[in-house]
Amino acid sequence: MPKRSLHMRSARNRAKNRARNKAGDGGQAAIEFAGLIALLLFVALAAIQLGLAAYAVQQAGTASRAAARAASQYDYDYKAVGKASMSDWLADGADIDSAWCFADEVEVTARVDVPSILPDVFDFDDAERSTTMPCD
Repeated sequence: MPKRSLHMRSARNRAKNRARNKAGDGGQAAIEFAGLIALLLFVALAAIQLGLAAYAVQQAGTASRAAARAASQYDYDYKAVGKASMSDWLADGADIDSAWCFADEVEVTARVDVPSILPDVFDFDDAERSTTMPCD
């Protein structure tokens, strides 16, 4: 009989200790969760920033091709053609340069500002693409 009561007491003590340990872990779990969420948020913002940079490079290529096509046909409004081929929100910060038809070809360079989500963390140079086309 004494063994049984000793066993019952130790089972009760174990149950109390488990309840006490579970109640104390809640704060640590919340802090770990907050740290993990901050890390995941940073990774997500980095992925979005890389996507924006790739999109800006693609838009610079589109603008340079359209402007080079217009300039090769002696269209003096080639810069407007290049900017019209881009997304409106990127065209405002775009710069399109050209050298007129020398040696039967024209080269147009488009520079587009890469938008930044967190300016001090993700800082990219301008996206730049050049296109060369034969003159008509």
